[in-house]
Amino acid sequence: MPQTISATFETRRDAEMAVEHLVQEHGLDRAAVTIAPVSADNSAGTETAGADIEDGHAKADTEGEPALAGRLRVSATVDPTLADKVETSFATYGGTP
Repeated sequence: MPQTISATFETRRDAEMAVEHLVQEHGLDRAAVTIAPVSADNSAGTETAGADIEDGHAKADTEGEPALAGRLRVSATVDPTLADKVETSFATYGGTP
């Protein structure tokens, strides 16, 4: 019976890296993974990363961009035999249960 494993991440980049690791390294079906804000707020995480930074500083103008107002939750529904790999991948990219 499939098992759902979840972790929260501070940045969208970390969440996406965890998903890519699961898909590319462990062959997980991308459709079995979701990324969503933890709270009701639209969010790209709580810390700047990647596209959120210009010239080493956080962007001043974020018009049209998701607010950095909350953490992101990644959930993966997998066969229990993959549970350890999913948890390890989440932890590698800063996910916390």
